[in-house]
Amino acid sequence: MALSTAEADAVAIASDLIRIDTSNRGGGDCRERPAAEYVAQRLADAGLDPVVLEPAPGRANVVARIEGTDPAAGALLAHGHLDVVPAEPAEWARHPFSGEICDGVLHGRGAVDMKNADAVLVAVAADLARTGTRPRRDVVLAFTADEEDTGAYGAGWLAAEHPGLFDGCTEAIGESGAFTFHAGDGVRLYPLASAERGTAWLRLTARGRAGHGSKPNPDNAVARLARAVARISDHEWPVRLIPTVRAAIAAIAAATGAAPAPVGTGGGQDAGVEATLARLGPAAALVAATIRNSANPTVLAAGYKVNVIPAEATAFVDGRVLPGYEDEFAATLDELAGPDVRWEYLHREVPLEAPLTADLVAAMTGALLAEDPGGTVVPYCMGGGTDAKQFSRLGIAGYGFTPLRLPPGFDYYAMFHGVDEQVPVDALHFSVRVMSRFLAAA
Repeated sequence: MALSTAEADAVAIASDLIRIDTSNRGGGDCRERPAAEYVAQRLADAGLDPVVLEPAPGRANVVARIEGTDPAAGALLAHGHLDVVPAEPAEWARHPFSGEICDGVLHGRGAVDMKNADAVLVAVAADLARTGTRPRRDVVLAFTADEEDTGAYGAGWLAAEHPGLFDGCTEAIGESGAFTFHAGDGVRLYPLASAERGTAWLRLTARGRAGHGSKPNPDNAVARLARAVARISDHEWPVRLIPTVRAAIAAIAAATGAAPAPVGTGGGQDAGVEATLARLGPAAALVAATIRNSANPTVLAAGYKVNVIPAEATAFVDGRVLPGYEDEFAATLDELAGPDVRWEYLHREVPLEAPLTADLVAAMTGALLAEDPGGTVVPYCMGGGTDAKQFSRLGIAGYGFTPLRLPPGFDYYAMFHGVDEQVPVDALHFSVRVMSRFLAAA
């Protein structure tokens, strides 16, 4: 079949965006402006009226609105981030910012996370404008900075400083959902994200008595911190099933023919859920990270000389929290840190859960199955977070919907922040077709 203009454009735009290095090293060290200007120009060339907004030099965002045919319908926000995590060229088979297309595969940082999805949105939006096609509801496009750090220069800033750009938006689609997951025996699942765990990045601080490294010191800050970090790392968080995850387990079990194990309460629930996951085979990966809260130590810092016991030691922990269990998370951290270690939130974002029964979910499901009738759409909770958290402050319900039809053996999860990130070109073509159908029906 001949490619549509939008399908061809999506691949070219994704390649162009990958060649623009927007590495986000954290702490404000990033420059999305060149990518924002590129996106804005492509949208303007198609007849849209994008605005570029910059909270700090180089930290740019793009917002545009496509008017729908039904003014009474709530507007839909479609968002994607322009920044990427850093990549070390020496570790890659191809340069991470080459945007090279070889043997039907697009290579480079952002090929999956998430310049591919940005390109699809630009191509589909441009096609709508070019052909004079209007969706039923207004569609607001937002291409953001700083998602790979805190969102302070991107979605968080837009929601706080420019909420009027999102007037009327009731729902949003964004990152990480609607990709093919091969569950074995020819079963193709498309996890559609309606929830995500909250972000709880923590700083732990232990104080003690400084002294000579050769002398006994029961008030050693390093030892106090090490014991707390070990307790946090070893803690087995209990199973806590939110509605999205419970529905996901049931849907995956039905699609794969796995019989769920009996689920009781307390330890019985834990055992029953774990047994069910064991029966799901490879599809267990879709829910394993989201059946409980988590806290993983990631950074340790203490001391400056081997024979000096420091007065202070610090550690950083990446915590993730399910909707409804923030208080339990904090109380557990109080216990695990103990009386000698103080903990605080370094960065905190809310967990989210949107309705599975929304008309929008039916529209997303219909668009996916129209392009892959043999697939099965299942609910999904993301283990990490997206810009949907920031946009939720405006009362916008967020869903993860960046469709890709992927071949068996393609390790989608390994592409996120990994080496040799890549995506099949025909997966982008599929994404354009699905997104076009969806925006027409949403």
